[in-house]
Amino acid sequence: MKYLKSTFFLLTLGLFSVCNQSGNVTTAKSKAVAEIPFVNTRALLEDLKNRVVELYKWNEVQSSHVDFEPLLQQEMDSVYVGLDLARHEQRLAELRETNFFTDHFVENYDQIARTIDEKLKDKSKIWYVGELPPFGNGANPWCNCQDNPDKYWENIILKNVHMSNGDAIFSWSWGGDVGYKAKAVLDHGLWKIDYLEGFDPKTFIASE
Repeated sequence: MKYLKSTFFLLTLGLFSVCNQSGNVTTAKSKAVAEIPFVNTRALLEDLKNRVVELYKWNEVQSSHVDFEPLLQQEMDSVYVGLDLARHEQRLAELRETNFFTDHFVENYDQIARTIDEKLKDKSKIWYVGELPPFGNGANPWCNCQDNPDKYWENIILKNVHMSNGDAIFSWSWGGDVGYKAKAVLDHGLWKIDYLEGFDPKTFIASE
């Protein structure tokens, strides 16, 4: 955005100087303004939607789906003693390699895992084998849903999109009134996911 504004200013200034010498300032300046391309908001919206669609297609088709894998001390134990941090490191690498996420998102995801691991180890949270974990809301955090339609990513729409300074805050839905809150950041012309509602630490690992 900075580079576009700088280019616009310099080109307009140059045309103004040349046309001033020819005595036709107003006409040439107006033409220069009309011909310089501005950032197309509609194109940015389309790029953002496509990026979200690509993310959720990856999540359903290619992702390992290993989020916060629990660990048993012994095979027959009934309580998990922590998270499998080796698997967690593999998951972090997987998330980074997709290029879908900002460093902030990955770091937040990592901090959630470390906090869960600590709470399970010090027994401030108890996770019994066969029961729902004592974090999250029992739903899939990627969509805050228990179930989803087949190939739902093909029907994703964006709602309530607010763009400012290279950030986009929005909700996505596959239809109906339900929306899932998210935030993306424009990084060198590419949208990257910076926040997903289902991985908000304030609610995902909230203290009871």
